Amino acid sequence: MVSAIVLAAGSGSRMKSKVPKQFLELDGKPLIYYSLARFEASVVDEIILVTRQQDIDYVREEIVKKYDFSKVRNIVPGGKERFESVSRGLKAVNRKSDIVMIHDGARPFVTNSMILDSISNARRYKACTVAVPVKDTIKVVDEDMNGVETPDRSTLYMVQTPQSFNKSLLDEAYKRLRVSGDRNITDDTMIVEKYMGQTVKIIEGDYRNIKVTTPEDITVAEAMMK
Repeated sequence: MVSAIVLAAGSGSRMKSKVPKQFLELDGKPLIYYSLARFEASVVDEIILVTRQQDIDYVREEIVKKYDFSKVRNIVPGGKERFESVSRGLKAVNRKSDIVMIHDGARPFVTNSMILDSISNARRYKACTVAVPVKDTIKVVDEDMNGVETPDRSTLYMVQTPQSFNKSLLDEAYKRLRVSGDRNITDDTMIVEKYMGQTVKIIEGDYRNIKVTTPEDITVAEAMMK
């Protein structure tokens, strides 16, 4: 059984909008609609939607029921940090699930191919993420903003979502994270690497699989929709 945790608990501060970014309209539908629709139409068995506490009723009525997302089995309140939201979503996952996928609800262009590749690689390698090669040269800087190192670009990838895992592995990683009290976590691959010593398989993503974060991203997403 495969479960997808879709994260939509952000406040959208970088969007400079009173409306959370996940509810901003993209081609006449809320942004969160698109990722939910992709997972709804896929082989995924259930969707756990994580949103802000104050948005749960709105999401249930105006998104899940309105668009008949029957695979959304639970809507849970998110935390202040991303990893807290994932942790709460993970607790709501069906016990029969063996694979858990975690996806940013603000990435509307996830494809069925990415979903299928993620599931098969998670079953084979226990942990994987979609990612794309870095196009630009990257500089490592010091506290004074002086360039101190130029990593080999051929070894660098930009991580996207979905990130997919063996459920038992992710459960244990999160237990160890909670015990540690560590809050310097930016994504789930870091957690299994740090607390489980697990290698994460990189699989091919897509440069169009953007995360809508700023007003400029909405403009790009609208152009891509056309």
